Amino acid sequence: METGALIPLAFFALVVLIVAITTLTKLHDKEMEVHQSLHLEELEHNRRMKELEAELERVKRNGP
Repeated sequence: METGALIPLAFFALVVLIVAITTLTKLHDKEMEVHQSLHLEELEHNRRMKELEAELERVKRNGP
Protein backbone atom coordinates (compact mmCIF):
# COMPACT_ATOMS: atom_id res chain seq x y z
CA MET A 1 0.00 0.00 0.00
CA GLU A 2 1.28 3.43 -0.86
CA THR A 3 2.17 5.93 1.85
CA GLY A 4 0.00 8.53 0.12
CA ALA A 5 -3.11 6.39 0.68
CA LEU A 6 -2.13 5.44 4.22
CA ILE A 7 -2.22 8.97 5.64
CA PRO A 8 -5.87 9.73 4.70
CA LEU A 9 -6.86 6.27 5.92
CA ALA A 10 -5.08 6.86 9.25
CA PHE A 11 -6.74 10.27 9.56
CA PHE A 12 -10.16 8.72 8.91
CA ALA A 13 -9.45 6.01 11.52
CA LEU A 14 -8.47 8.72 14.02
CA VAL A 15 -11.73 10.59 13.41
CA VAL A 16 -13.72 7.37 13.85
CA LEU A 17 -11.84 6.67 17.08
CA ILE A 18 -12.54 10.16 18.44
CA VAL A 19 -16.25 9.88 17.58
CA ALA A 20 -16.43 6.44 19.19
CA ILE A 21 -14.77 7.64 22.39
CA THR A 22 -17.08 10.66 22.56
CA THR A 23 -20.14 8.50 22.00
CA LEU A 24 -19.08 5.99 24.64
CA THR A 25 -18.42 8.80 27.12
CA LYS A 26 -21.88 10.25 26.54
CA LEU A 27 -23.40 6.79 26.87
CA HIS A 28 -21.56 6.21 30.13
CA ASP A 29 -22.71 9.58 31.48
CA LYS A 30 -26.32 8.76 30.59
CA GLU A 31 -25.99 5.34 32.22
CA MET A 32 -24.68 6.91 35.42
CA GLU A 33 -27.51 9.46 35.38
CA VAL A 34 -30.11 6.68 35.06
CA HIS A 35 -28.39 4.67 37.79
CA GLN A 36 -28.43 7.66 40.14
CA SER A 37 -32.08 8.36 39.32
CA LEU A 38 -33.05 4.77 40.07
CA HIS A 39 -31.09 4.85 43.31
CA LEU A 40 -32.88 8.02 44.43
CA GLU A 41 -36.25 6.47 43.53
CA GLU A 42 -35.33 3.38 45.55
CA LEU A 43 -34.41 5.51 48.56
CA GLU A 44 -37.69 7.41 48.28
CA HIS A 45 -39.61 4.14 48.02
CA ASN A 46 -37.87 2.77 51.13
CA ARG A 47 -38.65 5.97 53.05
CA ARG A 48 -42.31 5.79 52.03
CA MET A 49 -42.51 2.11 53.00
CA LYS A 50 -41.13 2.90 56.46
CA GLU A 51 -43.69 5.67 56.83
CA LEU A 52 -46.49 3.31 55.84
CA GLU A 53 -45.25 0.61 58.22
CA ALA A 54 -45.16 3.14 61.08
CA GLU A 55 -48.67 4.29 60.23
CA LEU A 56 -49.88 0.68 60.11
CA GLU A 57 -48.37 0.00 63.55
CA ARG A 58 -50.01 3.13 64.93
CA VAL A 59 -53.41 2.04 63.54
CA LYS A 60 -52.92 -1.47 64.98
CA ARG A 61 -52.09 -0.05 68.42
CA ASN A 62 -55.12 2.25 68.49
CA GLY A 63 -57.28 -0.58 67.16
CA PRO A 64 -60.96 -0.45 66.19
